[in-house]
Amino acid sequence: MAHFSSEDEAVLQAMLRQLFQSVKEKITGAPSLECAEEVLLHLEETDENFHKYEFVKYLRQHICNTLGSMIEEEMEKCTSDQNQGEESGYDTIVQHVTKRTQESKEYKEMMHSLKNIMMVVVESMINKFEEDEIRSQERQRKIQKEKSNSYCTDNCSDSDSPVNQSYKFCQGKLQLILDELDPGHPKEDRILKFYAQIFTLSPLHMTKEIYSSLAKYLELYFLSRENHIPTLSTGIDVTNPNVNCLLKKVRLLNDYQKEAPSFWIRHPEKYMEEIVESTLSLLSVKHDQSHLGSQKILDPMYFFALIDTKAVWFKKWMHAYYSRAVVLRLLEKKYKSLIATAVQQCVQYLELCEAMKADDILGHSKHCGNVQKTFYYSGQELQYIYFIHSLCLLGRLLIYTQGRKLFPIKMKNRKNSVSLTDLLVLFIQLICYSPCCPKMISATHSENYSPASMVTEVLQILCDQTDCAVECLYNSTVIDTLLHPVHHLMKGTKAAPNCSETALIHIADILARIASVEEGLILLIYGENMNSCEEEESSTGAHIIAQFSKKLLDEDISIFSGSEMLPLLKGAFISVCRQIYGTCEGLQVLLQYSLHESIAKAWKKTNLLSERIPTPVEGSDSVSSVSQESQNIIAWEDNLLDDLLNFAATPKGLLLLQRTGAINECVTFMFNQYTKKLQTHRQKKFGCGVLVAQVASTAAGAAALQKSGFINALITELWSNLEFGRDDVRVTHPRSTPVDPIDRSCQKSFLELVNLLSYPAVYELVGNQDLPNKAEYSLREVPTCIIDIIDRLIILNSEAKIRSLFNYEQSHIFGLRLLSVVCCDLDSLLLLEAQYQISKMLLHAQEENLLEISESHRDFIIDGLSVERNHVLVRINLIGGPLERILPPRMIDKGDDSYSWPMFSSYPLPHRYLSEVARNVDVKQDSDLGKLLFCFKMSDKQTEWIENCRRQFCKMMKAKPDIISGGALVELLEKFVLHLTENASECYFPSVEYTATDANVKNESLSSVQQLGIKMTVRYGKFLNLLKDGAENDLALVLKHCERSLKQQQSPIKSSLFCLQGNYAGYDWFVSSLFMIMLGNKEKTFQFLQQFSRLLTSAFLWIARLHSSRYLPADTIESGIHPVYFCSAHYIEMLLKAEVPLVFSAFHMSGFAPSQIFLQWITQCFWNYLDWIEICHYIATCIFLGPDYQVYICIAIFKHLQQDILQHTQTQDLQVFLKEEALHGFRVRDYFEYMEILEQNYRPVLLRDMRNIRMQST
Repeated sequence: MAHFSSEDEAVLQAMLRQLFQSVKEKITGAPSLECAEEVLLHLEETDENFHKYEFVKYLRQHICNTLGSMIEEEMEKCTSDQNQGEESGYDTIVQHVTKRTQESKEYKEMMHSLKNIMMVVVESMINKFEEDEIRSQERQRKIQKEKSNSYCTDNCSDSDSPVNQSYKFCQGKLQLILDELDPGHPKEDRILKFYAQIFTLSPLHMTKEIYSSLAKYLELYFLSRENHIPTLSTGIDVTNPNVNCLLKKVRLLNDYQKEAPSFWIRHPEKYMEEIVESTLSLLSVKHDQSHLGSQKILDPMYFFALIDTKAVWFKKWMHAYYSRAVVLRLLEKKYKSLIATAVQQCVQYLELCEAMKADDILGHSKHCGNVQKTFYYSGQELQYIYFIHSLCLLGRLLIYTQGRKLFPIKMKNRKNSVSLTDLLVLFIQLICYSPCCPKMISATHSENYSPASMVTEVLQILCDQTDCAVECLYNSTVIDTLLHPVHHLMKGTKAAPNCSETALIHIADILARIASVEEGLILLIYGENMNSCEEEESSTGAHIIAQFSKKLLDEDISIFSGSEMLPLLKGAFISVCRQIYGTCEGLQVLLQYSLHESIAKAWKKTNLLSERIPTPVEGSDSVSSVSQESQNIIAWEDNLLDDLLNFAATPKGLLLLQRTGAINECVTFMFNQYTKKLQTHRQKKFGCGVLVAQVASTAAGAAALQKSGFINALITELWSNLEFGRDDVRVTHPRSTPVDPIDRSCQKSFLELVNLLSYPAVYELVGNQDLPNKAEYSLREVPTCIIDIIDRLIILNSEAKIRSLFNYEQSHIFGLRLLSVVCCDLDSLLLLEAQYQISKMLLHAQEENLLEISESHRDFIIDGLSVERNHVLVRINLIGGPLERILPPRMIDKGDDSYSWPMFSSYPLPHRYLSEVARNVDVKQDSDLGKLLFCFKMSDKQTEWIENCRRQFCKMMKAKPDIISGGALVELLEKFVLHLTENASECYFPSVEYTATDANVKNESLSSVQQLGIKMTVRYGKFLNLLKDGAENDLALVLKHCERSLKQQQSPIKSSLFCLQGNYAGYDWFVSSLFMIMLGNKEKTFQFLQQFSRLLTSAFLWIARLHSSRYLPADTIESGIHPVYFCSAHYIEMLLKAEVPLVFSAFHMSGFAPSQIFLQWITQCFWNYLDWIEICHYIATCIFLGPDYQVYICIAIFKHLQQDILQHTQTQDLQVFLKEEALHGFRVRDYFEYMEILEQNYRPVLLRDMRNIRMQST
């Protein structure tokens, strides 16, 4: 193919002709070009002679010559791999070889070469066809002269290509058209009909000539002084024969303009370029007004605007790059005046609006709403139509990068050029100053041509194009212009004489679209200077919008009092706020305005109104009015609930929502919304994702989900898929046997349950509740709550439960998988173990799975259930980080030794699951450690020594982190915390006198959860050689002392939430961690905790510290939401979005909240996620460097996991991965420099917010 001669070209042409001739009937029978292409693409499947065509043989031979040797080599490689033990079928080998071939350099070069050659051949054939066509026409003219009464048929072409038959136009057709024209019609009409028929039936090269000639004729017609073209002052009377004929000509051109883009891509670019240029040349015609005085003759653009007001022709021409490039090139080089004229029309209309009264301006657009008036257009109406056409043309131009590059535009009557920003400001001013005319539009006339609506439509399109929006809209000048009327209204004055509620609603819509994109949101929150001072920040768009929205909600703007559109205006601006406070950074900015309180107040007021609406009585005259009123009130109430619900998108927002007392109604509203969507989109029933995960992270949220019916519906849907399957599918498609442990039909429900079952939700939904354990279960008895799921799918401890399942193995594996994920939260594990003895149940099931091989030997039956139970048993019994425990796989291998891991039916665990990691060895004192300890002796200047200690600690963590462990760590923590508490400025909580002794607390009882937690802690401590025999009693005493000490600092509270009815609901993992750090010394542990409890860090590391604490505001206590959630978790999401945006997006795509997994990590002090040394470093780092390092460490973890998170987002199991998998490879020391950068950027904001947890408003 390298040397392609003319002989080769001729051979290929002959081959192609043979192919086309053979499939002629199939192609000509296709209803459209797309169908004809499909016929050719699937020819091998439909034509039995496919492989006999010379062209196909040629291609096969060429491929063989080019790629044959490479394919053979790949086949030999695959075969040798197979012989070496890698089993793979023939299909797999073919797929592998095909993939490698298509990715090869040789394949790409071959395709490039083939494409170039075929382009030459096809272009040559097209040119030959055109020559044949011309000769054919000449021959037909000769035949026509000889036989005037006959004409040629459709098959007169001598071209061999059947595809071109759809474009044939012969002299016979022309004669038929002429014969069919009615001689009774005027000559002009007959000519136009003739042109129309030619446009319909001719090939492009002919219609192009005809179009160009007609465009040129019109151009000369408008330039001629002899023709009586209407002036702007006289307007256009459509009944005038001359005007009517001119409009028909313009209409004919416009129709062709709109049709041409659908087929001109199939022809050489020169045809399309001639059509474009002749059009632009016509539209750029301007009359010399010098000899006419004040009489302005109408330009061609007026007539085109009248025919095609919204410039649909231009929209179609700009849609495809093929034509857009030509249009933009010609506009830039020769016809830039067209753009200048369009801008001038917009400027003139704005000046008119500013100068005239509203009533006068309405005359410009009345024709658009008045369907009856269609015969006469005044000068004002023509100007308005031209303005709308110009607006649509400019709007379409701005969408594209090359279109925006045409700006700035130089205008005749202006000194300065019009830039992009100037044009956008002009558009926005048009919304404010022009009338919206909402009542002018007839109900039967769907098009709305009001200026504000048209401009808003253009700006909406620009907002939806990210690149365009960044360049055009996201700057302070545009935002200030949008907010200009809002500024004036807040001062009590009107921004413009015609700035109505409708105009403000349009502005709010544009602002909401800007706020919905990250770049626009940042601009509204921070302005263009993100490092501006607080005074400047308070004047940014977000603040102004929030202030205005609050005034609207409080009905503090007198101008709108009593307006029917006030609820719509409120809703529009709250919608903008919703886009802002639905993000962590946006909520921080709007927090000061207490919008949640204003919205809740408006909702309660509306709720009362809806209850007072009387029930309509049938036959009463007031039925329609009452019904409309009630619909408006209910719609407004739903809108407000939706606004409140969006606060739940962030952890701190969820606290604010809880404080309003409307969380139950909001969650019910959310569930009702998704239920309604189910009617049309069955598969999108529970698409709430992140919102549900966020709400379920709190006890109150879980209770609200239960009351709303959400959990009931979710479990019903799960049971339907798991046990029954959809009836409407089973009839036609019998259900296949599941291959995966969790069938794909149940995967979504599984993930929804994982999202739902955080520990606060588990405790609220399951705590202190017994299992039904019925004697009999009906086959059709469907579970309705979490307790039922545990009873029917997890704890299958009776034959009745097993018999009640249609798919016992699949359903039980589903339950065990769910149990495995839930028990990764150690608090949930202890609760389920304490209430239902899940370990005992699983061991008993394994015992029953033993098979007696001989009298002295029994072995386990290896199946999916026994393997899954074995995995769960090891997971729930063994504590340790990634290097400290070994979990058995869940898969059964092929071959004789299908499962080599030891199974068991009683404790202790087989030794194989215990990792042989280096146990605790007390290191000798290092010189750097000595320097750090020496810092504690220099206490003359408190601030200096604190900073010095921290500096030395950071140095050690980076260089010798292993030193910070064992006895050295104990000494460091004790001395540092002691010195801190001696400094009053470092103490956040007051000192509390505590005098109880061991004897006082010895007889106090601990809950079964705490007792199990103690056993688990001591087992882990002994494994690490940190604790000795007798540690259980010492740890129990420490926990009792802590419980009594903290109880002194708690406020009594009455709540329906189970978690607030008594002591802290979970186990105290922080105290247990400290007990192990202190090597089991109970006196040191409790003494340290007493001192540590005075520091701010204790509020965030020691979760039980602030349970029902009197140091928190009353409404925060009543919410049951911990500061770690509404403060630390809030900043986790905020920093994650800024620092690791891909991970943040992955969470949202997975429908999971980062705050939920963060809360689980922090609550259990990273047990089972990090090795012990890293847990020590986490605690030490937060104590030495501050509570904000809790956030930085977790951000570093997410950064460390980025690739894994992205991968599991694709496999749609992110929640399961994060909860089940340990944090492999993460070491605190590796990310210290990164955390120091985070501290520099975020510490002031984080520490300020952390210190404010005691304040009423967070």
